[in-house]
Amino acid sequence: MNTNIKTLGELKKSGYKPVSVKEEVRRNLIKKLQSKENPFPGIIGYEDTVIPDTERALLSRHNILFLGLRGQAKTRMARQMTELLDEYIPVVEGSEVNDDPFHPLSRYARDLIAEKGDDTPITWLPRTARYGEKLATPDVSVADLIGDIDPIKAANLKLSFADEKVIHFGIIPRSNRGIFVINELPDLQARIQVSLFNILQEGDIQIRGFKVRMPLDILFVFTANPEDYTNRGSIVTPLKDRIESQIITHYPKTIEHSLLITEQEADIHEEQVGKVQVADMVKRLIEQVSFEARNSEYVDKKSGVSARLTIAAFENAVSAGERRAIINKEKETQVRIADLQAIIPAITGKIELVYEGEQEGPLQVAHNLLDKAIRTLFTTYFPNPETFKKKRQSAPSENPYRTVIQWFDQGNSLQMLQDISDKQYETSLNKVTGLKELVKSRFPKANNKESLLLMEFVLHGLAAHSLISKKVVENETRFSDLLGTMMNFSLSNEEDEE
Repeated sequence: MNTNIKTLGELKKSGYKPVSVKEEVRRNLIKKLQSKENPFPGIIGYEDTVIPDTERALLSRHNILFLGLRGQAKTRMARQMTELLDEYIPVVEGSEVNDDPFHPLSRYARDLIAEKGDDTPITWLPRTARYGEKLATPDVSVADLIGDIDPIKAANLKLSFADEKVIHFGIIPRSNRGIFVINELPDLQARIQVSLFNILQEGDIQIRGFKVRMPLDILFVFTANPEDYTNRGSIVTPLKDRIESQIITHYPKTIEHSLLITEQEADIHEEQVGKVQVADMVKRLIEQVSFEARNSEYVDKKSGVSARLTIAAFENAVSAGERRAIINKEKETQVRIADLQAIIPAITGKIELVYEGEQEGPLQVAHNLLDKAIRTLFTTYFPNPETFKKKRQSAPSENPYRTVIQWFDQGNSLQMLQDISDKQYETSLNKVTGLKELVKSRFPKANNKESLLLMEFVLHGLAAHSLISKKVVENETRFSDLLGTMMNFSLSNEEDEE
């Protein structure tokens, strides 16, 4: 469209024909589908579920409700819908409600066109300015959303409160001919939700008993957590009935999808990229933590576990490696399994606990989730230790862990400080008899760095399966024999009782 057009007369001559915003979105979506272009780039894991549902809703010209737990890209999808709008549309210059020059709604635009006719000035509104968003909170008022009488304007213009010119329009009328999003819809008070009925169904607004016929042209997108998430509120039934399509969102269903999301969203500093390497195994461990949290008896499932947990955890793990490299004056390093203690702060703030979890405490729950992730993932790299628990006296050829476990059973222990250098890290791991051989037998092509990480993983894995003991105290991880630890614990308890 020629954005050099400046008057209504020129617009008429150009042959421009306005369409509704929903028709506009439908038309542009069809073009993208025909050209095999993804209308929602960067949204991973929704290719066969949420995105097709959304496309069908937009083709049907529906208002949409995205229903799902936190961190499921609901708002992001809504914001991306602006790319389905035309690049520019003409509006009456000075209009507060983006009046269509051919079908003006406001008194201001009607009067201006009546006065100036074809000379009415036109301006062009970019698609980026046609998006409105409001986070629903209990203090949101009808005046915020729809509008109110402005007594100062009435006094200055010497008009009565019944005159349309004294209305101060709210955010919804100001989003006319665009997309308007209300996030966390259940948080709106019921009486405020009721005020949306006529806008959705009839297109008119009512301000303090003064009814203004304004058939607003808006694509509404609402987001909400499931109604049983909290006691804050719910969507009133008549409003829900007026929202034509309700689309259920979900968390990533596979580790692969989760990995792609974290890689896409994590904000890793350019200095860290060259200095800190992160093995695929470590990345999978971080993702597994969120999967364990979503299935944990201690974590409130109604609250959900946001994808932001793994994104923040990954950033912290990289920073843990960078910090250690800086302290030891090393040019490069890799993230170790022990470095994952650094992701605990990213977990504790992003999970809501049920009663049993509250008794355990968020810190302990976070440690449990990390241990469970190690336990779950360990069997994808090494034989399941559970199958050898009853065969501890079996021949070494049958139990690949026997030599390692025996080293600890003989009273040996391994203390690894969090910030030891890569050289000290290697020296410490090589102390454990049979550990290096175990890794080499399973991963003969692994280089030295990969082997060391796998060696450390074996120790954490055996501890997670209760075959050796692991104790994390502040800046140290200590591995020892399980029986000796249990006896020491028993003796210390007896001494306390005496």
